[in-house]
Parts: sequence; C-alpha cells; structure tokens
Amino acid sequence: MKHVAAFKAMLAGLCLMPLAAMASGGHGMALDDARVDLGDRAALQRGAQLFVENCLSCHSAQYMRYNRIGQDLGWTDEEVRQRLIKGAAKVGETMSGGMPADYAKNAFGVVPPDLSLTARARGEDWLYTYLRSFYADPARPMGANNRLFKDVGMPNIFWREQGVVVPVVHEVRHEGGATEQVVTGLKLEQPGSMTPEQFDGMIRDLVGYMVYMSEPAVLKRQAIGPWVLAFLALFFVIIYLLKKEYWRDIK
Repeated sequence: MKHVAAFKAMLAGLCLMPLAAMASGGHGMALDDARVDLGDRAALQRGAQLFVENCLSCHSAQYMRYNRIGQDLGWTDEEVRQRLIKGAAKVGETMSGGMPADYAKNAFGVVPPDLSLTARARGEDWLYTYLRSFYADPARPMGANNRLFKDVGMPNIFWREQGVVVPVVHEVRHEGGATEQVVTGLKLEQPGSMTPEQFDGMIRDLVGYMVYMSEPAVLKRQAIGPWVLAFLALFFVIIYLLKKEYWRDIK
C-alpha cells in the first residue's frame, strides 16, 4: 500500500508542477529519445552521484536505500558513504530529502514530491526532454520556464552547465482573431560550462539512474534474462527430440 501511495503521488505532480500543467503536454511537443542503457554501470554510478548532488537537496527518494544502490552498482558500503551520503545518514537508510517539509511549504506552497517512482510514472523520454527544456524567463519567480511544461515551478538547476537558453517564440492566431505567443523552439544564447553534447550526456546519466531507481530489480532481470532464454531454447530442442522419439513407433 505504501508503494501504491507513492506511485499516486508521482502522478499528482513532479517538481512542483500543478496537475493542470501536467495535463497540457507542452503544446504537443515531441519527446526526445533518452537512449538509456541500464547495462552501463559507470553511467548509473555517475547518475546516482548527480541525483544526490542536485536533487536530494529538495526532493527525496524514500523507497530507495543507499546500500541497495551499492549492491546493484558495485560499491562497497564505504564507497557509498564517500560518494553518496551527505551528513549523518547511515548506509542502510533511505534517501531522504534535505529540505524540511515546513520550509518547503512556506517557500513553494507545496512539498517537493518524492522521486522514487517518477521514471515509471512519466517515462525516461519525458524526463530526458523535460530536464533539457528549461529556458530563461524573467517573468517567472524562479527565473526559468520549461517548454515541455509551461509555467513550471522548478528552477533550472543545471543552468551553469547548460548555459543561457532563450525561447524561440512565434505568434499563433486562433479562430476568432485571438493570438497566442507559443514557444516553438529553444536557442543557446550563452554557452555554459559544458558543450551541448556533454550536457546531454550528463542528463542521460541522471535519467538512467532514475529509471533504475524506479525499478531496481530490472538490473537482475536483465542479467538473468539471456540465461533463461538459453535454457528455454535448449529445453525446446530436448522436448522436440523427445517428441519425435515417442511418435516414431506410432507412425
């Protein structure tokens, strides 16, 4: 029941976005292919560190334990403490957020949602596109907006790496003469500390970790999958030969 409640919470909102904004779909914007490779352990390790350094200050991942990450990604408990744990948390504890709920409620009007199951709720392509679709918007309280989800409440936490991105706006005229300013693209106005290729790779690492975190057992399934298929193939051959042997006398 606890996991079901968390999954429903993910559907209710991500990164301080209201439900109405989530339903908008960003003017039908096409999603980019994340091309997440869960077999790339080094990428998952980088993504885990990115998550801790950039997401846990506001959000939490209360259904993921630090030691489970170490077991799955090849870290000892000591390496987990050095790479992932900030403060006095223990290696067997879940990934709690660093922002007190009362402070978040006063500052943002809502507590930032838990991100444990976000990748399952939204999909890896959505996450990858969302995190790469921020642009500068002085009219917004956080100074940023998002092309995929208009009027997002989350700031662009990766603006230093990405650089200053501005929207490409076109005026759309509707029936009846009403017009609307629509963001049809994004343009890099000032380079950040990373090239666009490096930035995309960093976001892919983060999304890959969030995909793994939303269903940690997927790594074990992928590991034993080829062996199961090989067994079934061998078993089929044995059964087929046995069938021929039994039916030889009947014919």
